Parts: sequence; C-alpha cells; structure tokens
Amino acid sequence: MAAAAHRPSPSGAGALQTLAHACGVDTEFEGREVAPDTLVAVLAAMGVDAASDAAAEEALAQLHARRAQRLLPRALVFRAGSHHEVLLPGAAEAWVELEDGGSVTVGTPFPRGAHLSEAGETRPLPTDLPVGRHTLCARLGDRVSTAAPLLVAPDRLAGPAGRSWGFLVQLYSLLGEHSWGMGDLGDLAELALWSGSTLGAGFVQVNPLHAGMPPGPDGTSDPSPYRPSSRRFADPVHLRVEAVPEYPYLTPEARERVQEAAGRGARLREGVLIDEALIDRDAVWAAKRAALEVLYAVPRGVGREAAYRAFLRREGVGLLQYATWCALAEVHGAAWRAWPGGLRDPGSAAVLRARQELADRVDFHCWLAWLVDEQLGAAQQAARAAGMPLGLVHDLAVGVHPDGADAWALQHCLAEGMSAGAPPDAFNAHGQNWALPPWRPDALADAGYAPYADLLRANMRHAGALRVDHVMGLFRLWWVPEGRPPTEGAYVRYDHEAMLGVLALEAQRAGAVVIGEDLGTVEPGVREELASRGVLGTSVLWFERDWSEQGGGSPLPPERWREDCLATLTTHDLPSTAARLSGEHVELRHRLGLLDRPLAEEQAEDEAEREEWLGELAREGLMTVPPYGEGPAADLLEPQNGRHLPEAVAALHAYLLRTPAQLVGVWLPDALGDPRPQNLPGTSHEYPNWRLPIADAEGKPATLERLAAAERTAELGSVLRLD
Repeated sequence: MAAAAHRPSPSGAGALQTLAHACGVDTEFEGREVAPDTLVAVLAAMGVDAASDAAAEEALAQLHARRAQRLLPRALVFRAGSHHEVLLPGAAEAWVELEDGGSVTVGTPFPRGAHLSEAGETRPLPTDLPVGRHTLCARLGDRVSTAAPLLVAPDRLAGPAGRSWGFLVQLYSLLGEHSWGMGDLGDLAELALWSGSTLGAGFVQVNPLHAGMPPGPDGTSDPSPYRPSSRRFADPVHLRVEAVPEYPYLTPEARERVQEAAGRGARLREGVLIDEALIDRDAVWAAKRAALEVLYAVPRGVGREAAYRAFLRREGVGLLQYATWCALAEVHGAAWRAWPGGLRDPGSAAVLRARQELADRVDFHCWLAWLVDEQLGAAQQAARAAGMPLGLVHDLAVGVHPDGADAWALQHCLAEGMSAGAPPDAFNAHGQNWALPPWRPDALADAGYAPYADLLRANMRHAGALRVDHVMGLFRLWWVPEGRPPTEGAYVRYDHEAMLGVLALEAQRAGAVVIGEDLGTVEPGVREELASRGVLGTSVLWFERDWSEQGGGSPLPPERWREDCLATLTTHDLPSTAARLSGEHVELRHRLGLLDRPLAEEQAEDEAEREEWLGELAREGLMTVPPYGEGPAADLLEPQNGRHLPEAVAALHAYLLRTPAQLVGVWLPDALGDPRPQNLPGTSHEYPNWRLPIADAEGKPATLERLAAAERTAELGSVLRLD
C-alpha cells in the first residue's frame, strides 16, 4: 500500500484489523467499529484474502515479506525542494534517471548521518531534482536492476491571475438556435464569446463532458454526466456537426443524407424549445451519428490526415483501448462482463483479433475522439479571444460507470465489487452509493499513477482550470461492498501526497488552475492541505455560516470568507437561487415525497433561513427590504411583488463580490430566474434529472440567444462587472 495509508493499528487489534490498517482501510468510523464482513470484502477487492483469521495472518506476513524484499518502493511522489529519503540495503547503488535524459547519483558515497537499520540504510534523495517525471533506479550486486517512477511535483500551484467571475452551466441544457436538441460545443464557444466580450466574464465552467454510456437493452442511456463510460475522452454527442472541416466537401448525395439528419436535429430542438419536451440525449446522438457516419467517408486532405495521425500517436494505447471498447459494445452491448470470455480482458489475443476484425469501427471511434478534441480546443480559443483569463473550466467526475470503457480498460486499477459513496451524514442519514468503482490505491502506485495522470492531462488540455469533483476522495473514499447498503462501508485511504502531487504536476504543465469541490463532510486538515498546495475550494453561500456560534451560527460576513475559493450561490445538485428565495424547492421535494419532516416544519425553517439572508443583504446595503423589522422580508419575494425576486438574486451576487473569493461563479439559469434544479439528489425516475433545458421564471425553455438578449441578464451582468 502507499505510505500515507499506513496508520498505527489500535492496541489489541486482531489479525483482520491489523491487516486492514496495513492496507490503508479504516477499521472505525465515528467511534463505531467497521463490521468484519465489510473489512473482508474491501480487502478482497484489493486482492487480499482475509476470509479467516489464519488467512489474515498469512496475508499480513506476505505483505511484510514483499515490502522487505522490494528493493525500491512502488512509486515515489514528493514536492520539489522537500527532503525525502529512500530505504536501501547498504551495498546498493542508486541513481535517478531524469526526464530530460540526464542522471543523478543517490547516496554514493553514503552521506554522513544516514540512518542505519536492520533493513538497510535511509539515503536522502537530492533536494534539487527538477519538477517532472523521473525514474529512481537501484542495483544490488548481481541482482537484476530495478526501477520505480519518481515524480517531483511543484510545491504550490499558481492561482488565477487576478479575480474574475464566470457562468456555471450544464452544457446539454444550453440550446442555441443551431443546436440539434441539446447544447453542443458550438454553443459553448458562443457563450464564452458573448459573456467574455459583452459582460466581462473571466470563465465558463461546464459539467463533465466525458464520454457517456451507449443505450442499454431498453434503448436508453444514463443521462448523468457524473457516471460516464470514460473520463479520459469526451463525448461526441457534444459535436457541432456543421463545424467538422470535411462538411463543405460532401457530395450532393451525401449532403442530402446529412441534411436529413440535421432536420431530425432541428425537430428535436423545436420539441424542447416549443413543445417543452425533455432533452433526449439518445435521439440527439442517433441523429448526429447518422451524419457523422457520412462525414467519416469524406476523404481527408494531407494536412488533416497528418493531424489525425499525430493525435493517434499522442493518445496511444489509451485511445486504442477506448475505441476498441466502443466497437465491441456495438456488437456485444455495453455490459463487458457479459461479453464472451476472451473479450473481457483488454490485453487478450481475442481482443487483438476482434480489433483487427473491427478495424474500421475502431478507427471511426478514434476519429470521433479527434473531432471532439479539436472542437474543445476551438471553444477554449474562443474563450481566450473574448478576453477570458481562464476560459473553460472543465469538471472531472469522481468515477466511471462500472460497465464502461474505463472500467474495462483499467480494471486492474479499479476495485471490483466496490462502489464509491458517502457515509451517513447530516444531509443523508442513509449514506450514498454512487455505483462508481473506486481506484485501488495499491494498483495506482504499481502503475506509477500513470492512469490517473493520463485522465488529468486529457481534461486539462483545453482548460484554464479543472474542477475536481469530491476532491476529498484524493485522501480517502468510502467503499461500499456490492449488495450492501452505504451504511456498511469503510473508508479506504489514498496516498494523498502522491495524488495531489500528480494533480499539481499535470496542472502546472497545462497552465491550469485547480478547483476542489470540498462540500459536505470534510476530514480535519484536508482543506488546509489543499490550500497549501494552491488548490482552490468551493464555497456556497447558503452553507457559509459562523459555525463557532452556538446553535448553528448566523450568515458569515463577506469579509470573513476564504480567499482561495470559487464562491457561488448554488450548484447543479442544489436548488436554483429563484427556488431557494421563493421556497419552491421545499414544495418540490414535498410533491415528490422526499421530506423527512412535515411540510410546515420544513417551510418554517426554510423561511427563517431566507429571512436571515435577506436581512444580511439589508445590513450590507445591497437591498432595501421594506417593511424590514415590521414583517417577513421574504414577503417581498411573493409573485405579486414582481421585480423583487430578480433584485434579490442580483443582490446576492453582489454579496458574493464583497467576499475575497478569487473566483465567483454564477449559475447560468439564475440569469433568467429558472426555478428548477438540474439534478435532484435522491430521485431517479421521479424527476427529470440531467434532461431539462434552461428556462425562464415561468418554466418556458429559452435559447442562448434569448438569454443573451434578456433585460434581466443585462441587469445581472451590470452587477457582476469587476472593472
């Protein structure tokens, strides 16, 4: 296991508990012991047999033996300039092969003051190693030389170059006049150009654009962008078909076929905007795929062909495996565990034969990945051309679908039979199961953290910043064994120095800022560690209270907010600001049977909170709240009071600007007063999660063009100007 996972075992611990601690598994949670069955299941997912006391003792002995026999650690990751030691036998030679081709000797002759033990000698590594990916090598007598990845990370990431604000948007919900039934990368470029040039926005943060799962046996796919097939490659459903460079060179017959598909896309757009239908990702992809199949047959010019070949070389085996999974899924369905036996292993001879037989389909999916990469780059260029200092802020989901491409290609690095989730807390007494297989910390270290680095690099390539969902998962994750409730999980620890180090190294090389989503239950010290590495946090107004006060605390004054954060009023998992101010979010949860208490109690608590914040706006001089002191300030937000709700939304954003937060995020639907959440946690079929277009205060879907021209948007934009 990684070094950071090692914690002292409790006194009197049995073999199972001692083994669990040695493997980085917490045996207690909030003072309660983790059930032995859970520990056995979690360890089994790491390849460790602990089914009996004898097996646990044997596994512990083998673990110690392997560590003693290993000449070098699995991988080393540390900060530039920091003191770091490696334990080696006294007679061993060691050196560092640098990324640039040079080499540095380690500990020869042995440095004075080296620490001696029965296991050998600790030797300090050079403190002036450059930031980068190096290799630590060692040789002991006639034994075969061995090597381990050695990553030197920047001590601290640079933050944003100045303060800025930007829109937060779920791209699928943003339909332009040329969309095919859902928002696409052309719409994203238009949003960036307009908001940057006209309103002075500094960034646009989007939902994860990761490749989604294909439709299942029922003909539908999972619409959640947070449960993708692959986190490394983006979804071609986001393509603007007309922007594909080969489009102008279609033959008349081919153009007619593409125009037929475009007509289907137009009807889907009209269905959403005029008939108020839900966004149908599967229908959109069916139309786009039909057009893209035609475009794929158009010959590429020599320059385009050279660019495509360069893309294939850059992405290497990872792209080949992803495209192979896509091709195999077309034949056998997406559930790869049900594929014929030989196809379940991406490195098997059967997969190699299938790849050759399906070569054209594999190339088609590689080509799609290239097109998406190009259009992502074009969107970021548009954002920078509009004067945005950051441009696009991409979102990295916490995990992948267990049946998807990454789960197939990286199965050796993921914990089979486990799901990441969250333990019971104040927000969910039953805990959460996200149905996402977590990284195995031991396998990540064995791989030198390369799979993790690959997906970071891909997501930062066309980004000014990266938002890391549930960033606390770089420290520990709640693993839930398959078939058990989230209450019967356990925390598994990761080498956070390594995880943060890889993140920092890739971010520095990409020139990207990192934003961690650190909402919810956060272990003590995590936010401080993230801040010390230059990772921004996330602060949501409704949760920012003075918790030092007895009874829960009053709203935190703006000057006391942290600086190193993205400050917002809401997120994709929370009510819109209009719903929060009107109380509609409570009524919605009541209609769906999601309240744990009587409606009147929930409404009274919600009204008290709303009253507090409106009073805070009045004290800050941001909003006049007559009759303040004579009745509920929230009365101003009733429908009969007309314009007061938009004024309150604007005032709350002005409040955010009074904080020292480096970045201020504005939920794009708030510009029009859309009362509906994009996702309502705790629901699946009860609510149309991830399928709603942006709408106005009356729930009427609105195009990007209408949103940009709205008086309400202009008024909010005038509040947000930082110049």
